[in-house]
Amino acid sequence: MNRFWIIRILALAVIIAATHYLTRLTMDETDANNGDQAPEKKPLYWVAPMDPNYRREKPGRSPMGMDLVPVYENDGDSTTRSPGTIFISPDVVNNLGVRTSLAQRRPLRTKITTVGYVQYDEDRLVHVHPRVEGWIEKLHVKAAGDPVEKGQALYELYSPQLVNAQEELVLATNRNNARLIAAAEERLKALQIDETLIENLKRGGKVEQTLIFYAPQTGVVDNLNIREGFFVKPGTTLMSVGTLDKVWVEAEVFERQAALVEVGLPVTMTLDYLPGKRWQGKVNYVYPALDPKTRTMRVRLRFDNPEGLLKPNMFAQIDIHATVGDDVLVIPREAVIRSGDQDRVVVALGAGRFESVTVELGRLNAEFAEIRSGLKEGEPVVTSAQFLLDSESSKTSDFRRMNHAGHNGRGRESNND
Repeated sequence: MNRFWIIRILALAVIIAATHYLTRLTMDETDANNGDQAPEKKPLYWVAPMDPNYRREKPGRSPMGMDLVPVYENDGDSTTRSPGTIFISPDVVNNLGVRTSLAQRRPLRTKITTVGYVQYDEDRLVHVHPRVEGWIEKLHVKAAGDPVEKGQALYELYSPQLVNAQEELVLATNRNNARLIAAAEERLKALQIDETLIENLKRGGKVEQTLIFYAPQTGVVDNLNIREGFFVKPGTTLMSVGTLDKVWVEAEVFERQAALVEVGLPVTMTLDYLPGKRWQGKVNYVYPALDPKTRTMRVRLRFDNPEGLLKPNMFAQIDIHATVGDDVLVIPREAVIRSGDQDRVVVALGAGRFESVTVELGRLNAEFAEIRSGLKEGEPVVTSAQFLLDSESSKTSDFRRMNHAGHNGRGRESNND
């Protein structure tokens, strides 16, 4: 049995050796044919793909386990490249999945996302107060939220002052004293007595012990603070009547975003209770002071509400659409490498060359970052695998030292110049 396995192993070794010989012979013939067409270009040395300082005189593997890349006479020797520039062979660039995008000028729009609460339009919110002391004899509205029409009865009030004012008008009418009649009539109007009752008293009507007060406008009752039998005074807020065809939304934005918000900016609003429905409105007012506790600025928004779907105190998600600049230099936000003391991008120089440079950022949105200095329009920046390339560029060129010296190795100027 052992002899059988020995024979099989020897046969397998012979087959492998023969196959290797035939393959080598074929490759030699191919190289000879190619040699007849053009002379072979000999490399100067081999370098590691991710570390040009690692050089060898013959092929092999780098400390990272990657195949060494040959460098030819005109293949971008590190002595001819500017400091901070690294070279990567095209096949390695492809394996790393390096993608680039051009720095370009375009409008930069940002979206400020925040939350807010629906409120009544306070420009059209009416508070109902009595102008005399008295007792609520009857209440015609029972709960906050009840709809009312203009001229609808709200409550009935008994007040000795109102009774005396009516008697004064009746007395002046009986004496036929025009001056007293006018004075008594003006007093009743100032106390919000209905004009129909005044005319009735002038025609010899009877003095009413309780008077009815009516809704000043069409809307819904809010802040109902009374019940039948309550004693009220002029300082008492009986109720409020607000309209819902237009509503306000109070939102808050962070201090760093305050400079972007201004009156008239378009706003999009969504609510959880009506998924998929969007409301379009505008910034109506920007409050002049920040909240000292939350460090946020209040913004008032106005929305049309013809169907009455928006109700006070509803929670809403707000998107304020602001424009940072109409023509600014931007790059994809994903291309920016942010650290504690500086921001960098990796520029693709072509032919497998890359360089990490310092940039000054401006405003950012979800997709783009504004570049104030460090890049020029049309330069390609790396948007994937840039962290690995930046690490190699920084290690090769003492990147930080050059940054403190006020340049980045390529004589760059600010794009604002």
